[in-house]
Amino acid sequence: MKTEIFAITPPFTQLNTPYPATAYIKGFLNTRNISCTQADLGIEVILELFSKKGLTDLFEYSIQSNQQTKSANAKRIFALREEYLKTIDAVISFLQGKNPTLALQICGDDFLPQASRFAQLEELDWAFGAMGTQDKAKHLATLYLEDISDYIVECIDDNFGFSRYAERLGRSANSFDELYHALQQAPTYIDHILIGILRAKIENIQPKLFLISVPFPGNLYSAFRCAQWVKENYPDIKVSMGGGFPNTELRSLSDKRVFEFFDYITLDDGELPLDLLIQNIQGTIPSEMMMYKRTFLLENGGVVYKNDSFRKDYKQADVGTPDYSDLLLDSYISVIEIVNPMHRMWSDGRWNKLTMAHGCYWGKCTFCDISLDYIKVYEPVQAKQIVDRMEDLYAKTGQNGFHFVDEAAPPALMREVALEIIRRKLAVTWWTNIRFEKSFTADLCLLLKASGCIAVSGGLEVASDRLLKLIDKGVTVEQVARVTRNFTAAGVMVHAYLMYGYPTQTIQETIDSLEMVRQLFEAGILQSGFWHQFAMTAHSPVGMYPERFGVVKETEQIGTFANNDINYIDKTGIDHNKFSFGLKKSLFNFMHGICFDYELQDWFDFKIPRTKIPRDFIERALNDENQFNTKPTAKVVWIGGQPDAEFFTKSKKGNTWEMASLTFHDKRESFTIQTSKEEGEWLTAILDKIHISKDKVYTFAEVKAAFETVMENFELFWYAKPINTLRESGLLVL
Repeated sequence: MKTEIFAITPPFTQLNTPYPATAYIKGFLNTRNISCTQADLGIEVILELFSKKGLTDLFEYSIQSNQQTKSANAKRIFALREEYLKTIDAVISFLQGKNPTLALQICGDDFLPQASRFAQLEELDWAFGAMGTQDKAKHLATLYLEDISDYIVECIDDNFGFSRYAERLGRSANSFDELYHALQQAPTYIDHILIGILRAKIENIQPKLFLISVPFPGNLYSAFRCAQWVKENYPDIKVSMGGGFPNTELRSLSDKRVFEFFDYITLDDGELPLDLLIQNIQGTIPSEMMMYKRTFLLENGGVVYKNDSFRKDYKQADVGTPDYSDLLLDSYISVIEIVNPMHRMWSDGRWNKLTMAHGCYWGKCTFCDISLDYIKVYEPVQAKQIVDRMEDLYAKTGQNGFHFVDEAAPPALMREVALEIIRRKLAVTWWTNIRFEKSFTADLCLLLKASGCIAVSGGLEVASDRLLKLIDKGVTVEQVARVTRNFTAAGVMVHAYLMYGYPTQTIQETIDSLEMVRQLFEAGILQSGFWHQFAMTAHSPVGMYPERFGVVKETEQIGTFANNDINYIDKTGIDHNKFSFGLKKSLFNFMHGICFDYELQDWFDFKIPRTKIPRDFIERALNDENQFNTKPTAKVVWIGGQPDAEFFTKSKKGNTWEMASLTFHDKRESFTIQTSKEEGEWLTAILDKIHISKDKVYTFAEVKAAFETVMENFELFWYAKPINTLRESGLLVL
């Protein structure tokens, strides 16, 4: 029996690019020759809602339903509805990249109707003065959409949000009661749009198995609405949930009402659980012989967790390349919501999502879910296979941008991927998450940049060495400073995840962390950042062993539905919430390169202690580094071109000697270095041998030995000006 699979991401995640879970599943099923259709219902609902017909129906609905407009802002938007109807299709087309000339009109004052979101217009010259018309127009168009969103929230559906829907119902929902009650109510306006799209797809595909990926709390309500409609109208279709939300939140699920909507809920890596579900659904296996992997289902009126298959999960090398076919890749919307360089990358542009490694190679951070397989089980993919997948996706999607969504990409694997990209002469753009560890030397950062890496994000977390040790981060603030300097010098943007309110964190440490962050931005080695308040999760060391970290759980009771976020009491008694506004306001200014001379007290409306961090702490950390210590096993690679060599005779005070003049041409300029003839001939030959295109990779010890077979004093030669010049232009020690 043919088992047709239909996999969806329910509303809403991102507007600019598909969430990759269904693409990963479809890629895996391709390796099993199993037919699968996928859809991102989030973008499809948005495109139907934000269209001339969609807004016409929306404004008509607000009239017919006698919705009382509650604010002057909503009244203004309703009064300007004809202007919104006239402009909406053109604006959406512009944000899809199909109508770039509209930017000139959008940047004028008389094209877009403006409501409350445009109150921040005075900041636009500051934010976009040097960024060009297209970016400014994207931001204005985003404000325009957010105005319409405000109207929807106030007058149509208060659960609406561009990247989430009814998120409140999914966040910390220990009980299923509130969500279950919401699902018993009549479908909302947004629900009707969603169900209309879903109905057409189900009728066309007629699947045997309906897969719903739920990555975030903001997808949960829509997931249940989709499952509910399918169960009511096509009861023979089996419905399964997987994804990040059940993986973290539903591990202790016991409420049988959930299975009025779903037949199965699978945890962790989905390939093998799905493979077994398909075998079971095909009906070729007797019911008493059916086996499952990490799967919840209803049996004899109760929720059971089946993990009785002895088969091991598929290796990452065998799960296939993500397949984005079926998705509306040319219809996603690039927006610029806030002026943060890294957040802009999240919401602007289409990115193919890939992973270099499953899990985290570090796997020790005490705030992280390191007890769960998605972190705990570390399995890297070979560099050649990663780049094969990049080439495959580039060919199939026409997009050469890649976001590696690793928990923390391994430096050694990043190096090999970069070398492989350069060897294959690929023109790609990529970015990823890292740990700020010392492996990221200046040379490695130059290599990553040369391969197309444009940005990295990493956790500085709490910029305090005591707390970094308690977190078991494995880095120090000085080390972070050097790594961010190396990336910045190479031209790679750096974003730092920052944390406040970690257990036992004192007010003094919070202020000292702010001073560290101020100095990093002032030194120009950090370009983007975001402060997050610490949240305790059930599967992190802090959540599992709170007594070790000076906190007390408020309740030990395990809910029957979602269990991840834990309310706790910090024994310090400090109200960390009050620091939120000052930390975020200061960071906003630091990202714009201003206000470094402000006293830290100026960011807070309550008394804070003076920082104990010296004003030159980061500057001294950057200067305190040994540049003359190279490991003999380090790889030496030349990624530049071969030089034009000229030889000439030089004389002084009656003495003559032969010299070499080597001229190199890189993409930006030509430059010349001079050496003795013997050194020049050796250098020309060795650059050819160590060129990245060659199969053999030479170590630093081998290069030194090759030099010393013909000359002496290698160190004097290697650390002199000519080689230093080449080190800045593609002679890399990795």
